[in-house]
Amino acid sequence: MKGCIEIQQELCKGCELCIFFCPKDIICVSDKLNASGYLPAAFNDNGECTGCAVCALVCPEVAIEVYRG
Repeated sequence: MKGCIEIQQELCKGCELCIFFCPKDIICVSDKLNASGYLPAAFNDNGECTGCAVCALVCPEVAIEVYRG
């Protein structure tokens, strides 16, 4: 099953929990600051996302939406 995530850049505070817990290593740190001055997480869509939703579950800011299908 393929998945996709959407990270709300302005909510993300760059804690990197989603990066650490992603089993496919497809989330990285963005090179652009958000309005609050944080380097948010970014989705590196290479087609490997399974939609497991671990990233969304560990996100303390609830900044990640997961889509499956």
